[in-house]
Amino acid sequence: MMDIDGWREKIDGIDEELVRLLSARAAAALAIGELKRTSELPVYEPQREKTVFEHVRRVNPGPLSEAQMVDIYERIIDVMRSLQKQSS
Repeated sequence: MMDIDGWREKIDGIDEELVRLLSARAAAALAIGELKRTSELPVYEPQREKTVFEHVRRVNPGPLSEAQMVDIYERIIDVMRSLQKQSS
């Protein structure tokens, strides 16, 4: 059985992986933002966001509820959209 320090160390490792993955997602969002600019497409695409939320609900294994997962992704998408707007 792991003690609290062991769990915190595990969380630190997970956080490091999340930071790497979020950075990779941000790089992809920037690339998409550039393609949107050259194609004169809007940064905000509500249908795409709906598709992302449906996808994360479908692949969510728990213990987070579907609503909690969507809450997290709403914030991630907000940050990515802001990043796309800043780079324009």
